[in-house]
Amino acid sequence: MANGLTSAQVAGAKPNHVPRRSSRSLSAIVRANVFTLFNLVIGVLWALVLIFGEWQDSLFGLVIVANVLIGIIQELRAKRTLDKLAVINEAPVRVRRDGEERLVQPRQVVLGDLILLGPGDRLLVDGEVIESDGLEVDESLLTGEADPVHKQPGDEVLSGSFAVAGAGAFVATRVGTDAYAVKLAEEASKFHLAHSELREGVANFIKYITWLVIPIGALLIYSQLKHSADFGTAITGAVAGIVTMIPEGLVLMTSIAFAVGVVRLGRRNCLVQELPAIEGLARVDVLCLDKTGTLTAGGMDLDQVLPLRDGHPVEDALAALAHLDHSPNATAQAIRARYQSARDGWTAGETVPFSSARKWSGAHFGERGAWVLGAPDVLLDGGYAYDRAAELAATGARVLVLGRARTLPPLQASSARIVAGGEDVEAGGEDVEAVALVTLKQRVRPDAHETLRYFAKQGVTVKVISGDNPTAVSAIATGLEIPDAHRSIDARDLPYDDEAKLGELLDSHTVFGRVSPRQKRQFVTALQARGHTVAMTGDGVNDVLALKDADLGIAMGAGSPATKAVAQVVLLDDKFATLPHVVGEGRRVLANIERVSNLFLTKTFYAIVLSLLVGVAGVMFPFAPRHSTLTNALTIGVPALFLALAPTFERSKPGFVPRVLRFAVPAGVLCAAAVMLSFWAAHSGTSTLVEDQTSAVITLFLTTWWVLVLIARPLNWWRIALVASMAAAFAIGLTIPFVRHFFALEPGDLGNDLTAVGISIVAAVMISVAVKVAGTLRT
Repeated sequence: MANGLTSAQVAGAKPNHVPRRSSRSLSAIVRANVFTLFNLVIGVLWALVLIFGEWQDSLFGLVIVANVLIGIIQELRAKRTLDKLAVINEAPVRVRRDGEERLVQPRQVVLGDLILLGPGDRLLVDGEVIESDGLEVDESLLTGEADPVHKQPGDEVLSGSFAVAGAGAFVATRVGTDAYAVKLAEEASKFHLAHSELREGVANFIKYITWLVIPIGALLIYSQLKHSADFGTAITGAVAGIVTMIPEGLVLMTSIAFAVGVVRLGRRNCLVQELPAIEGLARVDVLCLDKTGTLTAGGMDLDQVLPLRDGHPVEDALAALAHLDHSPNATAQAIRARYQSARDGWTAGETVPFSSARKWSGAHFGERGAWVLGAPDVLLDGGYAYDRAAELAATGARVLVLGRARTLPPLQASSARIVAGGEDVEAGGEDVEAVALVTLKQRVRPDAHETLRYFAKQGVTVKVISGDNPTAVSAIATGLEIPDAHRSIDARDLPYDDEAKLGELLDSHTVFGRVSPRQKRQFVTALQARGHTVAMTGDGVNDVLALKDADLGIAMGAGSPATKAVAQVVLLDDKFATLPHVVGEGRRVLANIERVSNLFLTKTFYAIVLSLLVGVAGVMFPFAPRHSTLTNALTIGVPALFLALAPTFERSKPGFVPRVLRFAVPAGVLCAAAVMLSFWAAHSGTSTLVEDQTSAVITLFLTTWWVLVLIARPLNWWRIALVASMAAAFAIGLTIPFVRHFFALEPGDLGNDLTAVGISIVAAVMISVAVKVAGTLRT
C-alpha cells in the first residue's frame, strides 16, 4: 500500500487552484458594470449637456453612477453569499499523506497526491490508478458513454468523472488549470450553462435598440440643429430624445433581481451555482423526485432479518458483506449499525461492489462460499421468497434478499445483469439460493407531505422515479397522497427505443420503480420532448446523468459530490421543504423582470417614435432632458425597483420577448402620438415654449403612468399605494414653485393643460384596448 506524499513534499508541490464556478471576480464585476455601451453613450451625452446646456438637464447622468454603484453592490452581495455557500458545498477529498488517511479541501490537493476513491466521489484532478478494489468510474460527463469503466492499476482517470462502485486510489498527475475537465470548460467538471430566455431576450433588446439609436439619433441631432436658432437648445433637445431611447435601467434591474434572488435563497442554505438557473425555477412544470434522499431521509434503519432456510450463517454473512466496502452506502451503513464488525474467518477473496445499475453486491469467502445481497426482483425468479418479498415491499419497506451462489457471478461491464454458470440469474433462480429476506425502514421526511401539496396547488406535476421496488415506492407515495401513486410501473417493462410511447406513459403515470440510471436520463429527455420543463432532484451517483440533462438539476447537500457538481441548485441543509421557496423565487424573478421590461421598453419605443416624428417634421423636441428625468423617475425608475423585488406566484411561460413586444410597441406608439399631439396643439397657440413643453410633459406623465397601472396588475394595497404615490408626487411637484422652476415647468395655460389631460385620457383608453388586443395575438 502506497504511503502518499510526505508533508515536506506537499509544501513544495503545485496546488489544485481552479476558478470557482459560482461567481466572478471583483475586477470582472466592476468591468461588467462600468464599461458598458450604454454608460459610454450616456456619458458622452452628459458631457454635451454640461458644455452646451444647463446643468439641470444633465441629471440623467446620475443614472450612470446609480447603475454602477447599485449593480456592483448587489452583485458583490450575491458573490459573498455564493462564495460562502460554495465553500460549504465543497466535499473534502480523501488523500493519503505520510501513510495516513486525511481529509483536505479541493484546493489543498497537490500534484503527486495519493487520492482515495469510493462510490460517489468526484474526480477533481487527472491521475493514474495505483490501487483498485472493483473500482468503476463513470466518464459519461466527458465521453457521453453511460456504462461505467473498470479501472485497474496503471489506467488513466480524468477529472470530471466520478466513482460509482468499488474503491481505489490514484496519483494526481495534472491539477488546477492543467486538468482535463478544466481545459474543456474552465470549470471543475463539464458543465453547461442553464438556458436563459430572459438573459437572451434582454441582450437582443439591447442589441437591436443600439442599432436603432445610431441612425435615429443622427436624424434627431440634424433636425434640432437645422431648425433651432439656439445651439444649446438644439443639443439638449437631441439629447432628450436619445437618452429616453436608451433602456438604461433594464440590465440593472435584471441584475438586481437575479442577485437578490441568490441572496434570498442563500439565506435558506440554497446554493445557486448558475444564476440563470433562477429563471429555470419559474418555468418548471414537471418535478422528478428520487424517492431515497428526497421523499425519504438519506439514512435507513435495519428492521427485520427473516431467515428462509435453517442452518445458514445469515447474520455472519450479512455482517461480512456490509463491512466489505470502505465507503458504505446507506444500506450497508444500516446493517453495520446492528453488526458492528465482520465475524472471524469471513475473509473475502473476489468481490463485486454494489452499483445502482446492477442493484446487487457480492463476495466469495473461500470455503464459506459465494454470497450475494441485492434486490429480490433482480436476483430471484419467482417462488416463495419472491412473493414474500413483494408482500413486504407493499408495506413501504425496502426489501433485500441474501443468497448463496454456486460461484460468485462475474461482473459484466456491458450489462446491468449478473451471470452464473453462463445463465442469467434472473432466468434461472436455482443459481442463487435465497437464504434470508432483509427489510429496512425508510424515514419519510416530515416536510414531504406539505411540500408535495404546494406543488400540486401550483400546477407542478410530480413524478417519483426510484431504483427501488415499484410496490414499495408506490406505498410511500400513496401515504404522501401523491395523485395516482397506486398505479406504479416497473421501469424494466418500459419501451427503450420508442421515445413517443415512453413519453405517453410518463405523462399518464406518476410512480416508477426499478429505474436504471440510464433510464432516468431517458425519462428527462422524453418529458422534455413533450414540451415539459423538467426539474430533477437527486442525491446519489445514479442521479448524475438525469440531473445534468434536466432543465434544472437540484441536488441534496448530503448527496454525493458528483451530484452536487453537476446540479445548478444545491439544497445544502438537505431540506425538501426548501423547494417551494426555490420555485417561488424563480417565479418572482421572471415575472417581475417581465413587468420591468414592459416599463423600460415602452419608454424606448415612445422615444423612438417621437424622435422619428420630430426628425421628419423638423420641429423642436417636445420636452427637455430634465423633463424625461422627472417622468422616468416617477413612472419607471422608482416603481421598477419595487416591482422587480415584489413577491409573485405566477408560473412563467415561454415567449418572454414576443409578450414584451406585444405590450411595449403599441403602448409606446400611442404614448408618443399623444405627447406629440399635445405639443402641437399647444404650440399652435400663443403660449411660450416652456408652457408648450409643460403640456407635453403632463401628457407624457399621464400616459406612462397609466402604462404603469396596467403593468402593476393585479393591484393590491401596496401596488395601489405605489402608483398613487407616484401620481401624488407629480401633482405636488407642479404646485411647488421651487420644483416647477428646477424642472422648467409652467402649467400657466389652462386651456393647453386641460387639452393635454383630455388627450391623455383618450390615449389611456386606446392603450388599454391596444395591449389587450395585442395580448391575444400569437406569434
